[in-house]
Amino acid sequence: MIDHLPPLLIAVPILSALLILLVGWYDRRFCYPISLITILLQFGAAIAILVEVMREGTVRYHLGGWAPPLGIELVIDSFNSYILAVILFLSVATVVYARRSVEKEIDPEKRVSFYVLFQLLVTGLAGMTITGDIFNLYVFLEISSIATYALIASARRPRSYVASFNYLVLGSIAAGFILLGIGNLYVATGTLNMADLAVLLPASYGLATVHTAFLFLLIGFSIKVAFFPLHLWLPDAYTEAPSAVTVLISTVMAKVSVYALFRIVFTVFTTAYVIDTFPVTGFILFIATVAVIAGAILAIAQNDLKRMLAYSSISQIGYIMFALGVANQIALEGGLLHILGHAVMKGCLFMVAGLIIYRMGTSRFSDLKGIAKTMPISCAAFALAGASMIGIPPTIGFASKYYLVLGALEAGQWIYAAVFLLGSLLAAGYIWRFIEIAYFGDHHAEDRRQAPAREGPVSMLVPMVGLALLCLFLGVFVEVVMEAVRPAAMLLLGGA
Repeated sequence: MIDHLPPLLIAVPILSALLILLVGWYDRRFCYPISLITILLQFGAAIAILVEVMREGTVRYHLGGWAPPLGIELVIDSFNSYILAVILFLSVATVVYARRSVEKEIDPEKRVSFYVLFQLLVTGLAGMTITGDIFNLYVFLEISSIATYALIASARRPRSYVASFNYLVLGSIAAGFILLGIGNLYVATGTLNMADLAVLLPASYGLATVHTAFLFLLIGFSIKVAFFPLHLWLPDAYTEAPSAVTVLISTVMAKVSVYALFRIVFTVFTTAYVIDTFPVTGFILFIATVAVIAGAILAIAQNDLKRMLAYSSISQIGYIMFALGVANQIALEGGLLHILGHAVMKGCLFMVAGLIIYRMGTSRFSDLKGIAKTMPISCAAFALAGASMIGIPPTIGFASKYYLVLGALEAGQWIYAAVFLLGSLLAAGYIWRFIEIAYFGDHHAEDRRQAPAREGPVSMLVPMVGLALLCLFLGVFVEVVMEAVRPAAMLLLGGA
């Protein structure tokens, strides 16, 4: 049965999206439970595959019985089985959180299409993660991207339309770069299978076609990842999207884009190319360090909680790309650990912001003074996830940053390690802004335009508190996670 789970991870949710559309015409109340059950089944399959990969090794499936390189292959190894489990776990948390949030922010007549697009987004991301064909990676990327453009605009506000359009323009430019890069690789090798590309490319490392392909792919996926300074679409998209959409794209979509970049750099081109033939890791390390500082400074300057968290994502992506720039075993372990840590932390923080918007109708700091008195659970969850974002032990944020700094020191990058730590101090600055306002701000409910806030519905509180506690639990029991992270990092450094 395990051998047939990879295609079912894609086929079942596509059929589910169609079912949501058909059933929604009859009664839109059935849309949410269908989506929830489908994503739960996907998560269960992802855990089963992860266990199988850790026990028996790579799982492969040849679509239509056609063996690669002629046929399309689904491949799940120690790297993408870990990523798949992360993204589907966060998808489950998001869909649980989404029910009441969607009822508040999405018009009733648009909820059917919302859940259809939500399901297609998760399907596209799962497809990106498990495909072994680089062109199919692009196809699934476009499925998820188109769904995201529509979901951002589903708030039906003028600013959400603008944010969606800006993302559409930049996302299309990124897709163009990626498609040109894939085309150049096909010209150089005659294959689209990623394992086959890794075998054939070394003979063509000196070709300008290969160098061009690498640059196209690097730039295209850097836009999708929102790697500074190609992040211009991110702040508005995260801020103006409905709360549930923000949680999903900030945790799940961002991480799959990082996965795709890591997969292409380390599996297709391999470390021999990016370190020796076309040395680019030093440049990436420099830009990643700038991103850590610049993103944190921009976050501190914001006057809106949701926008502050959006800019902090630019800084946090810098941490993950820092691992790519250092490119040794310890740093990559830290980067992969931070993929999980950032997904959990940022998911919790955006859930808090969404819950505040649910109750208050705003996330502007000037309207949130003393809010901890009426929303103590939400603010406590923010404080715990924020502590992890800063890197305070024993949270998961501390563990991932510890490995990243250790990797930089092992590589002799002392200056970058010092600047990296400065980024954590700046993170304390923007996290403390909200904590100071929430816990120590003046609380005059009668001066507010809105009614006094109170804690949100249980369905929104449970995933939020669960993610907050997970920030602590994963930090304390980090060795359990490292059992999956270490083989993944070793696989990347070993190429195909």
